[in-house]
Amino acid sequence: MKRFIGFIKKEFYHIFRDRRSLFILFGMPIAQILLFGFAITNEINNVDIAILDNSKDATTEEIINKIAASKYFSIKQIVTREADIASVFEKGHVKAVLKFEKDFSKNLIKDHKATIQIITDATDPNTANTITNYVNAILQHYQKELNKDINIAYQIIPQTRMVYNPELKSVYMFVPGVMTIILMLVSAMMTSISITREKELGTMEILLVSPLKPFQVIIGKVIPYIFLSIINAIVIVMLSIFIFNMPVQGSLFLLGLESVLFIITSLALGILISTISATQQTAMMISLMGLMLPVILLSGFIFPISSMPMPLQIISHIIPAKWFIIILKAIMLKGVGLEFIWKETLILLGMTVFFIALSVKKYKIRLE
Repeated sequence: MKRFIGFIKKEFYHIFRDRRSLFILFGMPIAQILLFGFAITNEINNVDIAILDNSKDATTEEIINKIAASKYFSIKQIVTREADIASVFEKGHVKAVLKFEKDFSKNLIKDHKATIQIITDATDPNTANTITNYVNAILQHYQKELNKDINIAYQIIPQTRMVYNPELKSVYMFVPGVMTIILMLVSAMMTSISITREKELGTMEILLVSPLKPFQVIIGKVIPYIFLSIINAIVIVMLSIFIFNMPVQGSLFLLGLESVLFIITSLALGILISTISATQQTAMMISLMGLMLPVILLSGFIFPISSMPMPLQIISHIIPAKWFIIILKAIMLKGVGLEFIWKETLILLGMTVFFIALSVKKYKIRLE
């Protein structure tokens, strides 16, 4: 037992002496969570737009002032001719142009109907769609103010309520995904590189013939990364709570247990990667390319799985990150307990057992 504890201490010394490993372990998670939280967002703020007012009356001026007063839009330019709209978009100065028809106020009073054309730059479809929705919301609010003293029979007024994320903050979506990516990459990549380094340098054979048993060597390699990954998880949760005001509606204890389970799953996957990698470079490439792209694309982190073709939906079931993201959102945003996420927990546990069993089989073949 003393030899085993000494071996673990040795692994900690190796990690703390390597500045590059420390940067990957602690620098990358903090940088990614801050980057995703502040820079990468589905929301829009101060988007530059242009106005083409063919009417120039009191009503259009009032609408323009309401749009300019919102935090979402900044009126960058006033266009005087319709022919100038194309050149405005070509220069890339604005993302949308609002075109008011001629005699806007007269048509609104006479026909009870007037037209505003929203022309958007659809090179970024998501932004264009969001701009359209925001402008429509402002116009509907203005229309409601105009009609507040008018009674119209048989009105159907839809009322929308956003559950779990009423302000539609994109950080609520990104934090669980970023936490999953970081824990997956740090745990799997660093473990696979650590074990492959011993094989590449020829010291793995020395360790395997030492008084330590082979499984103790592997466990000794893994334990430091379990400890460091738990610290990463705590840092990410603390940053999300105190910097991005991310709520944790459920049990912190349950969140911690599920995080430890996912860390062990990722470490088991890292051990499996080390069995098929002869060099550290190969292990890093498999960890980065083989894990990062599937985690981002097929885990439901950014793109909804239900919108994917059926073959990709089936493939997504074998990605541990998918189940952990479901667990994180359920605990942090919905505040549910284990009785609602036991299936996902069992799937992660099964994947862990499978990865470990496959790794043991591979290492036995190699030892023989």
